[in-house]
Amino acid sequence: MAPKPIIGLNLDFRAAKKDAPAFSFITAGYFDAITKAGGVPLLVPPMETDEDVQLVLDRVDGFCMIGGADLDPRRDGFMMHPAMRLLDPRREDFDRRLIRMISDRRIPLIAIGAGMQLLNLNEGGNLFFHLPEDMPKALPHKDPLDSAHRHSLEVVPGTIMERVYGEGEIRVNSCHHMAIDQVAPGFIVSARCPDGVVEAIESCRDDWFALGTQFHPESDSATALDLRIFEEFICGVTGDTTALKIAA
Repeated sequence: MAPKPIIGLNLDFRAAKKDAPAFSFITAGYFDAITKAGGVPLLVPPMETDEDVQLVLDRVDGFCMIGGADLDPRRDGFMMHPAMRLLDPRREDFDRRLIRMISDRRIPLIAIGAGMQLLNLNEGGNLFFHLPEDMPKALPHKDPLDSAHRHSLEVVPGTIMERVYGEGEIRVNSCHHMAIDQVAPGFIVSARCPDGVVEAIESCRDDWFALGTQFHPESDSATALDLRIFEEFICGVTGDTTALKIAA
């Protein structure tokens, strides 16, 4: 029997406060989903040196970039929006270095929420910073009173998302106000909300298996079908890509 693939997961970070020390954390749904899909999760906190990060990447077979708060647009030359609630700088520093190294090494990747947005930025795409202003006719993508808010999803034929969900109406969770604007070169949109907001992307490069979802297939509000996304990812990690080929 082949060994299970080791999948790295970055951790969130909260700086010290007067009444609490600094700590890293992760929602259990991420590592539970990786485990159920056949991988072995390896939790990776924010690290200080590139050398240490490279040592970790030497030992993993794939990586999952988790979601979280908002990316700081000032790092990319844009202005803050009042609606933004930013990642802790220590986590964002690390995540930006990490995604560059993962991309350079073409490590199989699944990126979720803010992780997908960072993937798109790193590869040359850009973002909408506040959907109610950037796409005023868009459906509600965040309900402060309903953490299980959902909307429908339209998948693109011939993609991993179609293989996961098949035909028919699909509904996924939604809790974001930022989203992808221009998709990075080397990637395609594989699912959208009916209002046009990008909800999933996939690499169309022959040398990199990578996919991202704006929604959260690991969350408590996800369905059993959503776990198939992680199973497809593990297939990509292990090299079982005969059924995963995406037409460029």
